[in-house]
Amino acid sequence: MDRSSRIELTNMCLIYDDERVLVQEKRGLKEQYRGGLVFPGGHIEPDESLLASVIREVKEETGLTVRDLQPCGFKDWIKEDGTRYIVLLYKTNKFEGELKSSEEGRVFWLDRREIDSADLIWNMRELLQIFETDRFSEFFFKIQNGTYEGKLLG
Repeated sequence: MDRSSRIELTNMCLIYDDERVLVQEKRGLKEQYRGGLVFPGGHIEPDESLLASVIREVKEETGLTVRDLQPCGFKDWIKEDGTRYIVLLYKTNKFEGELKSSEEGRVFWLDRREIDSADLIWNMRELLQIFETDRFSEFFFKIQNGTYEGKLLG
């Protein structure tokens, strides 16, 4: 029995300080999902390490160079074509450089007190529970009854 499957690998990084988190208003995301704010990240290139991919993506999208990245967990779902889409979640409060937006979208600091009212995409609040607590390590979802249904897993 062949147990291999198609997998698309991506990453996402929570960059933070004591009072703020860095968010990105991705171009075109509002039309695709409810909300528009996400954390920086993107696809892992062939022959690129997982760690190198998140450092590269953050630099491309924010202008910042990150270091001392901590793996936090995963966002994982099965797409309609059967491809498994995995987002590797990292976080860091160690960065340098000048913040600048890219063609991917505008980046800016969001005060932590504004997170509850911010225009985050639909699953970012669940992901924050993975980034900021030890209770969960995975957000898994798949199509059930014609819609994506997800749950946090510990």
